[in-house]
Amino acid sequence: MALAPTSKVVLGSVAFLIFWVLAVFPAVPFLPIGRTAGSLLGAMLMVIFKVLGPDEAYGAIDLPILGLLFGTMLVTIFLERANMFKYLGKLLSWKSRGPKDLLCRICLISAISSAFFTNDTSCIVLTEFVLKIARQHDLPPYPFLLALASSANIGSSATPIGNPQNLVIAIQGKISFGRFLMGILPAMVVGVVVNIVFIIVMYWKVLSSPKDEENQISEVVVEEEAVSHQFSPARMSHLNPQECNGSLELGNAVPNSSLALVSSQVHVIKDQSATGVSEVQMVHSGTKEETNPSKSVAAVVDKPVVGLVVPSSEGKDYMSVKWKRVLWKSCVYAITLVMLIAMLIGLNMAWTAIAAAITLVVLDFKDAGPSLDKVSYSLLIFFCGMFITIEGFKKTEIPSAMWDVMEPYSRIDHASGTAILAVVILVLSNLASNVPTVLLLGARVAASAAAISKADEEKAWLILAWVSTIAGNFSLLGSAANLIVCEQARRAPNLGYNLTFWTHLKFGLPSTLIVTAIGLTLIR
Repeated sequence: MALAPTSKVVLGSVAFLIFWVLAVFPAVPFLPIGRTAGSLLGAMLMVIFKVLGPDEAYGAIDLPILGLLFGTMLVTIFLERANMFKYLGKLLSWKSRGPKDLLCRICLISAISSAFFTNDTSCIVLTEFVLKIARQHDLPPYPFLLALASSANIGSSATPIGNPQNLVIAIQGKISFGRFLMGILPAMVVGVVVNIVFIIVMYWKVLSSPKDEENQISEVVVEEEAVSHQFSPARMSHLNPQECNGSLELGNAVPNSSLALVSSQVHVIKDQSATGVSEVQMVHSGTKEETNPSKSVAAVVDKPVVGLVVPSSEGKDYMSVKWKRVLWKSCVYAITLVMLIAMLIGLNMAWTAIAAAITLVVLDFKDAGPSLDKVSYSLLIFFCGMFITIEGFKKTEIPSAMWDVMEPYSRIDHASGTAILAVVILVLSNLASNVPTVLLLGARVAASAAAISKADEEKAWLILAWVSTIAGNFSLLGSAANLIVCEQARRAPNLGYNLTFWTHLKFGLPSTLIVTAIGLTLIR
Protein backbone atom coordinates (compact mmCIF):
# COMPACT_ATOMS: atom_id res chain seq x y z
CA MET A 1 0.00 0.00 0.00
CA ALA A 2 1.30 3.44 -0.94
CA LEU A 3 2.25 5.85 1.80
CA ALA A 4 0.53 9.20 2.36
CA PRO A 5 2.12 12.41 1.01
CA THR A 6 5.64 12.93 2.32
CA SER A 7 4.75 15.96 4.48
CA LYS A 8 1.97 14.04 6.20
CA VAL A 9 4.24 11.02 6.74
CA VAL A 10 7.04 13.12 8.26
CA LEU A 11 4.86 15.34 10.45
CA GLY A 12 2.64 12.49 11.56
CA SER A 13 5.69 10.40 12.48
CA VAL A 14 7.15 13.29 14.49
CA ALA A 15 3.89 13.71 16.45
CA PHE A 16 3.67 9.97 17.07
CA LEU A 17 7.34 9.77 18.14
CA ILE A 18 6.80 12.54 20.70
CA PHE A 19 3.75 10.70 22.04
CA TRP A 20 5.66 7.40 22.18
CA VAL A 21 8.67 8.85 24.04
CA LEU A 22 6.46 10.47 26.67
CA ALA A 23 4.26 7.37 27.02
CA VAL A 24 7.20 5.02 27.56
CA PHE A 25 9.44 7.50 29.46
CA PRO A 26 7.04 9.93 31.18
CA ALA A 27 9.82 11.66 33.14
CA VAL A 28 12.22 12.16 30.22
CA PRO A 29 14.58 15.01 31.27
CA PHE A 30 14.05 17.34 28.30
CA LEU A 31 10.22 17.23 28.60
CA PRO A 32 9.06 15.79 31.97
CA ILE A 33 5.34 16.45 31.48
CA GLY A 34 4.07 12.88 31.95
CA ARG A 35 1.98 10.44 29.90
CA THR A 36 -1.34 12.29 29.99
CA ALA A 37 0.07 15.62 28.82
CA GLY A 38 2.21 13.73 26.28
CA SER A 39 -0.86 12.12 24.72
CA LEU A 40 -2.61 15.50 24.48
CA LEU A 41 0.52 17.01 22.93
CA GLY A 42 0.62 14.24 20.31
CA ALA A 43 -3.08 14.73 19.55
CA MET A 44 -2.69 18.49 19.24
CA LEU A 45 0.28 18.14 16.88
CA MET A 46 -1.70 15.75 14.65
CA VAL A 47 -4.34 18.46 14.21
CA ILE A 48 -1.88 21.37 13.91
CA PHE A 49 0.15 19.47 11.31
CA LYS A 50 -3.13 18.76 9.44
CA VAL A 51 -2.59 15.02 9.56
CA LEU A 52 -6.14 14.95 10.93
CA GLY A 53 -8.92 17.49 10.69
CA PRO A 54 -10.68 18.66 13.90
CA ASP A 55 -13.79 16.60 13.13
CA GLU A 56 -11.68 13.53 12.38
CA ALA A 57 -9.89 14.00 15.70
CA TYR A 58 -13.16 14.14 17.63
CA GLY A 59 -14.41 11.11 15.72
CA ALA A 60 -11.32 9.11 16.67
CA ILE A 61 -12.28 9.19 20.36
CA ASP A 62 -13.97 5.91 21.24
CA LEU A 63 -16.75 6.85 23.69
CA PRO A 64 -17.84 3.27 24.56
CA ILE A 65 -14.32 2.47 25.77
CA LEU A 66 -14.24 5.65 27.89
CA GLY A 67 -17.68 4.85 29.29
CA LEU A 68 -16.64 1.33 30.24
CA LEU A 69 -13.45 2.60 31.86
CA PHE A 70 -15.33 5.25 33.85
CA GLY A 71 -18.02 2.81 35.00
CA THR A 72 -15.62 0.09 36.13
CA MET A 73 -13.39 2.59 37.96
CA LEU A 74 -16.35 4.00 39.89
CA VAL A 75 -17.66 0.52 40.77
CA THR A 76 -14.16 -0.41 41.99
CA ILE A 77 -14.08 2.69 44.21
CA PHE A 78 -17.32 1.61 45.89
CA LEU A 79 -15.99 -1.95 46.29
CA GLU A 80 -12.95 -0.51 48.03
CA ARG A 81 -15.19 1.49 50.36
CA ALA A 82 -17.06 -1.74 51.08
CA ASN A 83 -13.76 -3.33 52.24
CA MET A 84 -13.58 -5.85 49.38
CA PHE A 85 -9.82 -5.46 49.05
CA LYS A 86 -9.26 -5.56 52.80
CA TYR A 87 -10.88 -9.00 52.84
CA LEU A 88 -8.75 -10.11 49.89
CA GLY A 89 -5.63 -9.02 51.75
CA LYS A 90 -6.62 -10.97 54.86
CA LEU A 91 -7.16 -14.08 52.73
CA LEU A 92 -3.47 -14.06 51.85
CA SER A 93 -2.36 -15.26 55.28
CA TRP A 94 -5.49 -16.96 56.62
CA LYS A 95 -4.41 -20.45 57.76
CA SER A 96 -1.53 -20.41 55.29
CA ARG A 97 1.08 -23.16 55.62
CA GLY A 98 4.55 -22.02 54.70
CA PRO A 99 6.08 -19.81 51.98
CA LYS A 100 5.06 -21.96 49.01
CA ASP A 101 1.43 -22.05 50.10
CA LEU A 102 1.54 -18.29 50.60
CA LEU A 103 2.99 -17.80 47.12
CA CYS A 104 0.21 -19.93 45.59
CA ARG A 105 -2.41 -17.87 47.42
CA ILE A 106 -0.89 -14.62 46.18
CA CYS A 107 -0.94 -15.87 42.58
CA LEU A 108 -4.54 -17.11 42.74
CA ILE A 109 -5.99 -14.09 44.57
CA SER A 110 -4.08 -11.68 42.33
CA ALA A 111 -5.23 -13.42 39.14
CA ILE A 112 -8.90 -13.71 40.11
CA SER A 113 -9.19 -10.18 41.46
CA SER A 114 -7.42 -8.76 38.39
CA ALA A 115 -9.88 -10.45 36.04
CA PHE A 116 -12.78 -8.53 37.58
CA PHE A 117 -11.25 -5.42 39.17
CA THR A 118 -8.32 -4.73 36.74
CA ASN A 119 -4.69 -5.67 37.27
CA ASP A 120 -3.59 -2.18 38.28
CA THR A 121 -6.15 -1.96 41.10
CA SER A 122 -5.23 -5.39 42.45
CA CYS A 123 -1.54 -4.49 42.52
CA ILE A 124 -2.21 -1.16 44.22
CA VAL A 125 -4.21 -2.64 47.08
CA LEU A 126 -2.32 -5.92 47.59
CA THR A 127 1.36 -4.91 47.36
CA GLU A 128 1.74 -3.70 50.95
CA PHE A 129 -0.15 -6.70 52.30
CA VAL A 130 2.30 -8.99 50.50
CA LEU A 131 5.32 -6.98 51.63
CA LYS A 132 4.15 -6.95 55.24
CA ILE A 133 3.57 -10.70 55.37
CA ALA A 134 6.98 -11.39 53.82
CA ARG A 135 8.79 -9.03 56.21
CA GLN A 136 7.08 -10.34 59.35
CA HIS A 137 8.13 -13.89 58.53
CA ASP A 138 11.69 -13.07 57.42
CA LEU A 139 10.99 -14.07 53.83
CA PRO A 140 12.65 -12.30 50.88
CA PRO A 141 9.98 -10.10 49.27
CA TYR A 142 10.95 -10.40 45.61
CA PRO A 143 9.45 -13.85 44.77
CA PHE A 144 6.13 -12.72 46.22
CA LEU A 145 6.19 -9.33 44.48
CA LEU A 146 6.99 -11.04 41.17
CA ALA A 147 4.16 -13.51 41.81
CA LEU A 148 1.73 -10.66 42.49
CA ALA A 149 2.59 -8.61 39.39
CA SER A 150 2.90 -11.49 36.93
CA SER A 151 -0.29 -13.22 38.10
CA ALA A 152 -2.20 -9.94 37.94
CA ASN A 153 -1.22 -9.57 34.28
CA ILE A 154 -2.09 -13.19 33.45
CA GLY A 155 -5.41 -13.05 35.31
CA SER A 156 -6.44 -9.77 33.70
CA SER A 157 -6.26 -11.37 30.25
CA ALA A 158 -9.43 -13.40 30.88
CA THR A 159 -12.05 -10.63 30.76
CA PRO A 160 -12.73 -7.42 28.84
CA ILE A 161 -12.61 -5.45 32.11
CA GLY A 162 -9.29 -6.92 33.25
CA ASN A 163 -7.11 -4.29 31.54
CA PRO A 164 -7.42 -1.38 29.07
CA GLN A 165 -6.26 -3.24 25.96
CA ASN A 166 -8.93 -5.88 26.51
CA LEU A 167 -11.56 -3.14 26.67
CA VAL A 168 -10.40 -1.91 23.28
CA ILE A 169 -10.38 -5.42 21.80
CA ALA A 170 -13.82 -6.40 23.13
CA ILE A 171 -15.47 -3.24 21.85
CA GLN A 172 -13.70 -2.94 18.50
CA GLY A 173 -13.98 -6.68 17.86
CA LYS A 174 -17.63 -6.76 19.04
CA ILE A 175 -16.88 -9.71 21.33
CA SER A 176 -19.31 -10.25 24.20
CA PHE A 177 -18.11 -10.65 27.77
CA GLY A 178 -19.07 -14.33 27.83
CA ARG A 179 -17.37 -15.23 24.53
CA PHE A 180 -14.26 -13.33 25.56
CA LEU A 181 -14.14 -15.16 28.91
CA MET A 182 -14.71 -18.60 27.43
CA GLY A 183 -12.14 -18.00 24.69
CA ILE A 184 -9.26 -17.07 27.01
CA LEU A 185 -10.20 -18.68 30.35
CA PRO A 186 -8.47 -22.04 29.65
CA ALA A 187 -5.26 -20.26 28.65
CA MET A 188 -5.48 -18.03 31.72
CA VAL A 189 -6.01 -20.90 34.16
CA VAL A 190 -3.15 -22.97 32.73
CA GLY A 191 -0.99 -19.84 32.50
CA VAL A 192 -1.46 -19.08 36.21
CA VAL A 193 -0.59 -22.68 37.15
CA VAL A 194 2.51 -22.68 34.92
CA ASN A 195 3.55 -19.33 36.37
CA ILE A 196 3.20 -20.66 39.93
CA VAL A 197 5.26 -23.76 39.13
CA PHE A 198 7.91 -21.67 37.38
CA ILE A 199 8.30 -19.27 40.34
CA ILE A 200 8.47 -22.11 42.86
CA VAL A 201 11.08 -23.98 40.81
CA MET A 202 13.12 -20.85 40.13
CA TYR A 203 13.13 -19.73 43.78
CA TRP A 204 12.91 -23.14 45.45
CA LYS A 205 15.85 -22.57 47.80
CA VAL A 206 14.61 -19.11 48.77
CA LEU A 207 11.13 -20.45 49.53
CA SER A 208 12.28 -23.57 51.34
CA SER A 209 12.24 -23.59 55.12
CA PRO A 210 12.94 -26.40 57.59
CA LYS A 211 9.69 -25.53 59.34
CA ASP A 212 7.72 -25.29 56.13
CA GLU A 213 5.43 -28.17 57.03
CA GLU A 214 5.31 -27.60 60.79
CA ASN A 215 4.42 -23.97 61.31
CA GLN A 216 1.51 -22.13 59.88
CA ILE A 217 1.92 -18.55 58.77
CA SER A 218 -0.24 -16.64 61.18
CA GLU A 219 -2.71 -14.03 60.05
CA VAL A 220 -0.66 -10.87 60.38
CA VAL A 221 -2.99 -8.41 58.75
CA VAL A 222 -5.38 -7.43 61.50
CA GLU A 223 -8.39 -5.17 61.10
CA GLU A 224 -6.67 -1.91 61.96
CA GLU A 225 -3.63 -2.68 59.80
CA ALA A 226 -5.84 -3.67 56.89
CA VAL A 227 -7.63 -0.34 56.97
CA SER A 228 -4.33 1.52 56.92
CA HIS A 229 -3.30 -0.33 53.78
CA GLN A 230 -6.29 0.61 51.66
CA PHE A 231 -5.55 2.62 48.56
CA SER A 232 -7.45 4.62 46.02
CA PRO A 233 -7.08 2.76 42.71
CA ALA A 234 -7.02 6.05 40.85
CA ARG A 235 -4.46 7.95 42.89
CA MET A 236 -2.41 5.31 44.71
CA SER A 237 -2.91 7.28 47.92
CA HIS A 238 -3.93 6.25 51.41
CA LEU A 239 -7.60 6.43 52.24
CA ASN A 240 -9.04 7.41 55.61
CA PRO A 241 -12.34 5.55 55.67
CA GLN A 242 -14.68 6.34 58.54
CA GLU A 243 -15.25 2.99 60.13
CA CYS A 244 -17.81 2.32 62.85
CA ASN A 245 -15.56 1.06 65.63
CA GLY A 246 -16.54 -0.39 68.96
CA SER A 247 -18.77 -3.08 70.34
CA LEU A 248 -21.79 -3.27 72.58
CA GLU A 249 -21.58 -6.33 74.79
CA LEU A 250 -24.09 -5.66 77.56
CA GLY A 251 -26.10 -8.70 76.66
CA ASN A 252 -23.15 -10.95 77.40
CA ALA A 253 -22.07 -9.07 80.51
CA VAL A 254 -25.42 -9.14 82.29
CA PRO A 255 -27.28 -12.46 82.54
CA ASN A 256 -30.86 -12.40 81.29
CA SER A 257 -32.17 -13.63 84.65
CA SER A 258 -30.73 -10.61 86.44
CA LEU A 259 -32.65 -8.20 84.22
CA ALA A 260 -35.88 -9.29 85.89
CA LEU A 261 -34.65 -8.20 89.31
CA VAL A 262 -34.90 -4.42 89.31
CA SER A 263 -34.67 -2.83 92.75
CA SER A 264 -32.31 0.08 92.20
CA GLN A 265 -32.66 2.88 89.72
CA VAL A 266 -29.98 3.48 87.12
CA HIS A 267 -29.73 6.87 85.40
CA VAL A 268 -27.82 7.39 82.19
CA ILE A 269 -25.67 10.48 82.62
CA LYS A 270 -23.43 10.68 79.57
CA ASP A 271 -21.52 8.61 77.04
CA GLN A 272 -17.83 9.27 76.72
CA SER A 273 -16.81 5.75 75.87
CA ALA A 274 -15.37 4.74 72.49
CA THR A 275 -16.95 1.33 72.98
CA GLY A 276 -20.54 2.53 73.20
CA VAL A 277 -21.03 1.62 76.94
CA SER A 278 -22.47 4.52 78.90
CA GLU A 279 -21.00 6.08 81.99
CA VAL A 280 -23.69 5.77 84.66
CA GLN A 281 -24.68 7.00 88.06
CA MET A 282 -26.24 4.41 90.37
CA VAL A 283 -28.72 5.33 93.07
CA HIS A 284 -28.55 2.69 95.78
CA SER A 285 -29.68 3.03 99.41
CA GLY A 286 -29.89 6.80 99.02
CA THR A 287 -26.26 7.27 97.88
CA LYS A 288 -24.75 8.08 94.49
CA GLU A 289 -21.82 6.16 93.12
CA GLU A 290 -20.11 7.03 89.83
CA THR A 291 -18.60 4.23 87.82
CA ASN A 292 -16.26 4.49 84.88
CA PRO A 293 -17.15 2.89 81.52
CA SER A 294 -14.99 -0.17 82.02
CA LYS A 295 -16.50 -0.99 85.42
CA SER A 296 -20.13 0.03 84.94
CA VAL A 297 -21.43 -3.43 84.13
CA ALA A 298 -19.39 -5.13 86.83
CA ALA A 299 -20.65 -2.62 89.40
CA VAL A 300 -24.23 -3.46 88.56
CA VAL A 301 -23.68 -7.20 88.93
CA ASP A 302 -21.63 -6.93 92.13
CA LYS A 303 -24.29 -4.97 94.03
CA PRO A 304 -26.50 -6.83 96.51
CA VAL A 305 -29.49 -5.67 94.54
CA VAL A 306 -29.10 -6.09 90.81
CA GLY A 307 -29.71 -2.98 88.69
CA LEU A 308 -30.78 -2.67 85.09
CA VAL A 309 -28.23 -1.07 82.72
CA VAL A 310 -30.02 1.00 80.10
CA PRO A 311 -28.12 1.36 76.80
CA SER A 312 -27.40 4.95 75.81
CA SER A 313 -29.09 6.52 72.81
CA GLU A 314 -25.65 6.72 71.27
CA GLY A 315 -25.28 2.94 71.61
CA LYS A 316 -28.56 2.42 69.84
CA ASP A 317 -27.47 4.83 67.12
CA TYR A 318 -24.23 2.87 66.76
CA MET A 319 -26.11 -0.39 66.25
CA SER A 320 -28.34 1.30 63.70
CA VAL A 321 -25.34 2.67 61.80
CA LYS A 322 -23.61 -0.71 61.97
CA TRP A 323 -26.54 -2.55 60.41
CA LYS A 324 -27.01 0.13 57.79
CA ARG A 325 -23.37 -0.29 56.80
CA VAL A 326 -23.75 -4.07 56.59
CA LEU A 327 -26.80 -3.60 54.37
CA TRP A 328 -24.96 -1.06 52.21
CA LYS A 329 -21.98 -3.38 51.76
CA SER A 330 -24.32 -6.20 50.75
CA CYS A 331 -25.93 -3.93 48.16
CA VAL A 332 -22.52 -2.99 46.71
CA TYR A 333 -21.52 -6.65 46.33
CA ALA A 334 -24.94 -7.61 44.92
CA ILE A 335 -24.96 -4.80 42.32
CA THR A 336 -21.41 -5.69 41.24
CA LEU A 337 -22.48 -9.31 40.81
CA VAL A 338 -25.53 -8.24 38.78
CA MET A 339 -23.25 -6.10 36.59
CA LEU A 340 -20.98 -9.06 35.85
CA ILE A 341 -23.96 -11.33 35.10
CA ALA A 342 -25.44 -8.70 32.77
CA MET A 343 -22.14 -8.51 30.90
CA LEU A 344 -21.96 -12.30 30.71
CA ILE A 345 -25.39 -12.56 29.07
CA GLY A 346 -24.38 -10.06 26.40
CA LEU A 347 -25.74 -6.67 27.46
CA ASN A 348 -23.83 -3.58 26.33
CA MET A 349 -20.74 -3.53 28.56
CA ALA A 350 -20.23 0.24 28.68
CA TRP A 351 -23.81 1.07 29.64
CA THR A 352 -23.97 -1.86 32.06
CA ALA A 353 -20.91 -0.58 33.92
CA ILE A 354 -22.24 3.00 33.93
CA ALA A 355 -25.66 1.85 35.16
CA ALA A 356 -24.07 -0.16 38.00
CA ALA A 357 -21.90 2.81 38.99
CA ILE A 358 -24.80 5.30 39.02
CA THR A 359 -26.97 2.84 40.96
CA LEU A 360 -24.26 2.67 43.64
CA VAL A 361 -24.06 6.47 43.71
CA VAL A 362 -27.83 6.72 44.28
CA LEU A 363 -27.88 4.00 46.97
CA ASP A 364 -25.02 5.75 48.78
CA PHE A 365 -27.53 8.55 49.36
CA LYS A 366 -25.04 11.34 49.91
CA ASP A 367 -22.89 13.75 47.95
CA ALA A 368 -21.09 11.72 45.27
CA GLY A 369 -18.28 14.27 44.98
CA PRO A 370 -15.70 12.43 47.14
CA SER A 371 -16.25 9.16 45.24
CA LEU A 372 -16.23 10.82 41.82
CA ASP A 373 -13.03 12.68 42.75
CA LYS A 374 -11.23 9.33 43.03
CA VAL A 375 -11.92 8.42 39.39
CA SER A 376 -8.71 8.59 37.37
CA TYR A 377 -9.72 11.33 34.94
CA SER A 378 -6.10 11.64 33.87
CA LEU A 379 -6.34 8.08 32.50
CA LEU A 380 -9.52 8.95 30.57
CA ILE A 381 -7.81 12.04 29.13
CA PHE A 382 -4.75 9.96 28.25
CA PHE A 383 -6.98 7.61 26.26
CA CYS A 384 -8.59 10.54 24.41
CA GLY A 385 -5.22 11.89 23.34
CA MET A 386 -3.95 8.41 22.46
CA PHE A 387 -6.99 7.65 20.26
CA ILE A 388 -6.36 10.82 18.25
CA THR A 389 -2.59 10.29 18.02
CA ILE A 390 -2.92 6.66 16.88
CA GLU A 391 -5.57 7.58 14.32
CA GLY A 392 -3.26 10.27 12.94
CA PHE A 393 -0.36 7.82 12.67
CA LYS A 394 -2.62 5.40 10.80
CA LYS A 395 -3.34 8.18 8.29
CA THR A 396 0.33 8.18 7.33
CA GLU A 397 -0.23 4.58 6.09
CA ILE A 398 3.03 3.50 7.77
CA PRO A 399 1.31 0.82 9.92
CA SER A 400 -0.55 -0.51 6.86
CA ALA A 401 2.65 -0.72 4.81
CA MET A 402 4.43 -2.56 7.63
CA TRP A 403 1.53 -5.01 8.01
CA ASP A 404 1.47 -5.67 4.25
CA VAL A 405 5.05 -6.92 4.59
CA MET A 406 4.29 -9.12 7.61
CA GLU A 407 0.84 -10.40 6.69
CA PRO A 408 1.87 -13.32 4.43
CA TYR A 409 3.95 -14.73 7.29
CA SER A 410 1.50 -13.99 10.14
CA ARG A 411 -1.66 -15.82 9.12
CA ILE A 412 -3.21 -17.67 12.04
CA ASP A 413 -4.44 -20.68 10.02
CA HIS A 414 -1.10 -22.41 10.64
CA ALA A 415 1.21 -22.67 13.64
CA SER A 416 4.20 -20.81 12.19
CA GLY A 417 2.02 -17.84 11.27
CA THR A 418 0.56 -17.70 14.79
CA ALA A 419 4.06 -17.85 16.27
CA ILE A 420 5.32 -14.99 14.06
CA LEU A 421 2.26 -12.88 14.88
CA ALA A 422 2.83 -13.51 18.59
CA VAL A 423 6.47 -12.41 18.33
CA VAL A 424 5.46 -9.21 16.52
CA ILE A 425 2.84 -8.40 19.17
CA LEU A 426 5.28 -9.25 21.97
CA VAL A 427 8.00 -6.97 20.61
CA LEU A 428 5.67 -4.06 19.79
CA SER A 429 3.92 -4.30 23.17
CA ASN A 430 7.25 -3.82 24.94
CA LEU A 431 8.44 -1.09 22.57
CA ALA A 432 5.24 0.93 22.07
CA SER A 433 3.16 -0.35 25.05
CA ASN A 434 0.25 -2.77 24.74
CA VAL A 435 -2.69 -0.41 24.18
CA PRO A 436 -1.07 1.48 21.26
CA THR A 437 -0.04 -1.90 19.79
CA VAL A 438 -3.65 -3.10 19.91
CA LEU A 439 -4.90 0.13 18.33
CA LEU A 440 -2.28 -0.04 15.58
CA LEU A 441 -2.55 -3.75 14.73
CA GLY A 442 -6.04 -4.77 15.81
CA ALA A 443 -8.13 -3.89 12.76
CA ARG A 444 -5.56 -5.15 10.24
CA VAL A 445 -4.91 -8.44 12.08
CA ALA A 446 -8.67 -9.05 12.37
CA ALA A 447 -9.29 -8.19 8.69
CA SER A 448 -6.56 -10.62 7.63
CA ALA A 449 -8.07 -13.39 9.77
CA ALA A 450 -11.60 -12.61 8.54
CA ALA A 451 -10.46 -13.50 5.03
CA ILE A 452 -10.00 -17.05 6.33
CA SER A 453 -13.24 -17.36 8.38
CA LYS A 454 -15.43 -15.51 10.87
CA ALA A 455 -14.23 -17.79 13.68
CA ASP A 456 -10.62 -16.96 12.85
CA GLU A 457 -11.40 -13.25 13.08
CA GLU A 458 -12.54 -13.60 16.68
CA LYS A 459 -9.59 -15.87 17.43
CA ALA A 460 -7.22 -13.22 16.05
CA TRP A 461 -8.66 -10.65 18.46
CA LEU A 462 -8.27 -13.08 21.37
CA ILE A 463 -4.67 -13.90 20.38
CA LEU A 464 -3.98 -10.17 20.32
CA ALA A 465 -5.51 -9.83 23.81
CA TRP A 466 -3.56 -12.77 25.23
CA VAL A 467 -0.14 -11.94 23.83
CA SER A 468 -0.32 -8.16 24.39
CA THR A 469 -1.31 -8.77 28.03
CA ILE A 470 1.25 -11.49 28.84
CA ALA A 471 3.90 -9.34 27.13
CA GLY A 472 3.59 -7.09 30.18
CA ASN A 473 5.49 -9.70 32.21
CA PHE A 474 8.53 -9.53 29.93
CA SER A 475 10.24 -6.66 31.76
CA LEU A 476 9.62 -4.25 34.59
CA LEU A 477 8.58 -1.56 32.07
CA GLY A 478 6.22 -3.93 30.23
CA SER A 479 3.05 -2.98 32.11
CA ALA A 480 1.70 -0.42 34.54
CA ALA A 481 0.99 -3.23 37.04
CA ASN A 482 4.72 -4.04 37.27
CA LEU A 483 5.61 -0.40 37.88
CA ILE A 484 2.86 -0.08 40.50
CA VAL A 485 4.21 -3.06 42.45
CA CYS A 486 7.76 -1.70 42.17
CA GLU A 487 6.82 1.81 43.33
CA GLN A 488 4.45 0.65 46.09
CA ALA A 489 7.13 -1.68 47.45
CA ARG A 490 9.80 1.00 47.31
CA ARG A 491 7.67 3.62 49.08
CA ALA A 492 6.11 1.36 51.72
CA PRO A 493 6.73 2.91 55.15
CA ASN A 494 9.23 0.86 57.20
CA LEU A 495 8.93 -1.98 54.68
CA GLY A 496 10.56 -0.52 51.59
CA TYR A 497 12.05 -2.91 49.03
CA ASN A 498 13.56 -2.07 45.66
CA LEU A 499 12.54 -4.55 42.95
CA THR A 500 15.21 -4.02 40.28
CA PHE A 501 14.88 -4.19 36.50
CA TRP A 502 17.30 -7.13 36.25
CA THR A 503 15.62 -9.12 39.03
CA HIS A 504 12.38 -8.85 37.13
CA LEU A 505 13.95 -9.57 33.73
CA LYS A 506 15.60 -12.80 34.92
CA PHE A 507 12.18 -14.12 35.84
CA GLY A 508 10.03 -12.25 33.31
CA LEU A 509 11.76 -13.22 30.07
CA PRO A 510 11.52 -17.03 30.36
CA SER A 511 8.14 -16.88 32.13
CA THR A 512 6.61 -14.70 29.39
CA LEU A 513 7.83 -16.93 26.58
CA ILE A 514 6.66 -20.15 28.25
CA VAL A 515 3.24 -18.87 29.37
CA THR A 516 2.57 -17.17 26.02
CA ALA A 517 3.45 -20.29 24.01
CA ILE A 518 1.33 -22.62 26.14
CA GLY A 519 -1.61 -20.22 26.16
CA LEU A 520 -1.64 -19.85 22.37
CA THR A 521 -2.45 -23.55 22.01
CA LEU A 522 -5.52 -23.18 24.27
CA ILE A 523 -7.20 -20.08 22.80
CA ARG A 524 -10.41 -20.88 20.96
